[in-house]
Amino acid sequence: LVQLSQGTMEYIRFGTGRRTLVMLPGLGDSLRSMKGTAIPMALMYRIFAREFTIYVFSRREVLPNGYTTRDMARDQAQAMDRLGISKADIFGVSMGGMIAQHLAIDYPQKVGKVILAVTAARPNPLLEASVREWMEFAQKGDHIGFMDSNLRRIYSETYYRKNRWMIPLLGKWTKPKSYDRFFIQANACLTHN
Repeated sequence: LVQLSQGTMEYIRFGTGRRTLVMLPGLGDSLRSMKGTAIPMALMYRIFAREFTIYVFSRREVLPNGYTTRDMARDQAQAMDRLGISKADIFGVSMGGMIAQHLAIDYPQKVGKVILAVTAARPNPLLEASVREWMEFAQKGDHIGFMDSNLRRIYSETYYRKNRWMIPLLGKWTKPKSYDRFFIQANACLTHN
């Protein structure tokens, strides 16, 4: 847990490399933070662990309404300062890529290389349709429908058909107590530019 000027932010750290890699996860972070994920993440990204010391950050714990991807980048820069990370390569996935874009623009001295995956510079019709569909499922509290939509929209049709049996399990395992964080972050995706 790192203390920011306005709240706290959870993160995990693994790897022993001399270079620093900061990973910023996507909108899924709004459902489940990094807390308790160090071992699975370290296993998943072990290929990078010799060359890099890796930090994976969640968004700050309490999110105000109207919180933007630029606000998230500001908090990320502050978290890096508090942890003594003067410069890092940044790997942003989906919404994390949106945050990484602002981090590189507003805090270029903190950023080495930027890796952007499955992200956008601004909302496009596919992104908007996906996020709005997820918001509709969340408003109804239909987490199984929410997870089905995620799997269907994010992965190939072949992968979806092969793995859709997992949806009820994922729906039970990932259902948040509240969708408040999700709605704030989803709106940030829809207003990112």
